[in-house]
Amino acid sequence: MEGIQRIVKGLFPLLLGGAILYWMYRDFDFQRISHVLLHEMDWTWMLLSFPFGILAQALRGWRWRQTLAPVGEVPRKSVAVCSIFLSYAASLVVPRIGEFTRCGVLRRWDGVSFPKALGTVVTERVVDTLVMLLVTGLTLLFEMSIFGTFFRKTGTSFNSILSGFSLEGWLVTVVCGLAVVVLLYFLLKRLSIYNRVKDTLRGVWEGVVSLRHIGNMPLFLLMTLGIWASYFLHYYLTFFCFSFTADLGIGCALVTFVVGSIAVIVPTPNGAGPWHFAVKTMLILYGVADEHALYFVLIVHTVQTMLVVVLGILGWICLNFMKRKAST
Repeated sequence: MEGIQRIVKGLFPLLLGGAILYWMYRDFDFQRISHVLLHEMDWTWMLLSFPFGILAQALRGWRWRQTLAPVGEVPRKSVAVCSIFLSYAASLVVPRIGEFTRCGVLRRWDGVSFPKALGTVVTERVVDTLVMLLVTGLTLLFEMSIFGTFFRKTGTSFNSILSGFSLEGWLVTVVCGLAVVVLLYFLLKRLSIYNRVKDTLRGVWEGVVSLRHIGNMPLFLLMTLGIWASYFLHYYLTFFCFSFTADLGIGCALVTFVVGSIAVIVPTPNGAGPWHFAVKTMLILYGVADEHALYFVLIVHTVQTMLVVVLGILGWICLNFMKRKAST
């Protein structure tokens, strides 16, 4: 039974992404893709976007190494970067597995504590979420009208979502949540693995609070900005590959970047499906023809996913040429 559940969990993201893509491209003329790739697309801009995609992952590896230092873990820079390359590629197979993959790589090659590494990953995610919220807020401020149109077109209403819960409903939800936490606490305390779980959680917590003790905070913030600037440029430069997006401007790029970043929260491989739908919808609101928007999201997402695969393979090859340190 447990094996069936794992299979279902593994297949669900693929089926979800596949279903969305099928719905979007069910009447699409795929024979036109080759013509667009060979005759209507400027590959120079796509190639120019690649270094920023690589730099974003490299900076993430270097920043991660910086957050590990306060908890007494100092992996090699090369191992940290390769672990990031490999983690992104692994997430294409099983969404979200990359976070555990990179911690496992550091454990295997440099003897880094897995719980502490996982804790710093949580710290990174908190920081990245704050940055994304800031970018989203600024984008909403400057492009409010287009977001309003998006919500009307898609039938999304935050008021209708929130109104689905009454005051009593919220209270019951909170009470039930607290009850579950208390129940889990007493269950864990009675289990024989309690001490092991407690040590693991302590290691995770040490990683989470490591941000307070980072030696060079300006460098950490600079690398954080560099990561997101690289992500954006990796995406924005692809606008110039096509005549129908080249003149849309940086405002459109920011809006589609934001909605695409939010869409990838849905657990599908590299956001396939939700990302296509969100970005395509916004492009249409900016005046891009439906067919052209479909070309853009399909080509850009596919090419950038292939880059992730190549970097993952490169990271795996490099790791296998590195000597492993003894685990601690």
